[in-house]
Amino acid sequence: MKEIVIDPITRLEGHGKIVIFLDETGEVNNAYLQVPELRGFERFCIGRRAEDMPILTSRICGVCPVAHHIASTKALDAAFHVEPPEPAKKLRELMYCGYIIYDHTLHFYYLGGPDFIVGPGAPKEKRNILGVIEKVGLDVGREVIKHRSYGQKIVEIIGGKATHPVAGLPGGLSKPLSEEKRQEIEKMVESSVKFAQFSLEIFHKIVLENTEYADLIKSDAYTLKTYYMGLVDEKNRMNFYDGKIRVVDPYGSEFAKFDARNYLDHIAEHVEEWTYTKFPYLRKVGWKGFVDGPDSGIYRVGPLARLNVSEGMATPLANEEYKEMYRTLGGRPVHSTLAFHWARLIELLYAAERALELVKDPEITSKNVRNVPGEPGEGVGVVEAARGTLIHHYILDERALVKDVNLIVATVNNVPSINMSIRNAAKGLIHGGHVDEGLLNMVEMAFRAYDPCFACATHFAFGQMPLTVEIYDSRKRLVKRIQR
Repeated sequence: MKEIVIDPITRLEGHGKIVIFLDETGEVNNAYLQVPELRGFERFCIGRRAEDMPILTSRICGVCPVAHHIASTKALDAAFHVEPPEPAKKLRELMYCGYIIYDHTLHFYYLGGPDFIVGPGAPKEKRNILGVIEKVGLDVGREVIKHRSYGQKIVEIIGGKATHPVAGLPGGLSKPLSEEKRQEIEKMVESSVKFAQFSLEIFHKIVLENTEYADLIKSDAYTLKTYYMGLVDEKNRMNFYDGKIRVVDPYGSEFAKFDARNYLDHIAEHVEEWTYTKFPYLRKVGWKGFVDGPDSGIYRVGPLARLNVSEGMATPLANEEYKEMYRTLGGRPVHSTLAFHWARLIELLYAAERALELVKDPEITSKNVRNVPGEPGEGVGVVEAARGTLIHHYILDERALVKDVNLIVATVNNVPSINMSIRNAAKGLIHGGHVDEGLLNMVEMAFRAYDPCFACATHFAFGQMPLTVEIYDSRKRLVKRIQR
């Protein structure tokens, strides 16, 4: 049996490799995603002061620190039995919209978009942001950079820092928003709405109007029929910041809807020895291995999942594009992995529209941004990170020191499906042992659609990290190898 190894995989956050196994005839027998890195946040958070957690956990990742910061802050709200004032909730959500704006812009133009805008078979030196700018023009490149910086600026104004915000506190935020800064944010989000509409125009023109790309989106190689999970509001519309967790089955029917604090009644985790990532699944369905369908407890999160569990978007322009996606792709739910890209751009538009609503809200400059925390206890905080449902669960002792931590990160939720997506793409694309750069990149497209963040995805493992020490003499001859 022959192995094909893609190491490192590219245009993602973190490190990983894909191993594809071929049988004697050159057909794909199986494929695996391996994540070799381990970041032990669940362990070294224990014993820390509770108020340090939003600062500490935001360091899990430099791409999605806002998601960890807000999920952590919400977990502390619950642990200290305090409800933030409405202006504080709105300010948090406004900051969160800024995060979604810069993160979704980053993925479409820098990471996932080059596969479509430049082309999956283009030379690898062209499949990047420079290749995108060469294809769409310098003026568009300037707009991309400008609007990504707008999202970061919004986070900086409200959160105190652009990358690792510091404003979140149990019961609210550390400071209100001034009228001067409110006006600055309003101009940025007005421009971001237009930019999101323009990005969708690019997607329609370059991807949807290209028959080859449209067929690729709908192909079996990129189709996976799973359950889906995401936060929804009281009208079952998508929400990034708050709501109930809703799960729909592969046919689109509601399977579960629950409060964040009850997540352990619905989610369990499976472990495999060949990776540091865990494999979440729906407890009531069970772990059946790497298979899809209604009898398998594997579910997906992220942009496509959020739209699949929703019955509409809460802003008008995004809602029209939501309807267009489902009209084009055959109704809810859509199972095409590559449709994550379209869903991501719909969310970009929603985030900009919602930010505009929030920044015009009369309460947004209120000085009432924090309530006094109560006694420490146990709390769960959930938000929709750019990559999907993110859960922070803390147990505090009587001194408000952290006794236990459980994190289920968006990419972890998707890891079972990412493995299946890679396997299915490899089986659909590689035949007779024939492989080339373009085909291998198309296999990578199966994981890239999820926008995975592997630095976030590994937090805890029993035992020790594997370690190999090799000692060589002056002539570079191996003298001794020591393994742990």
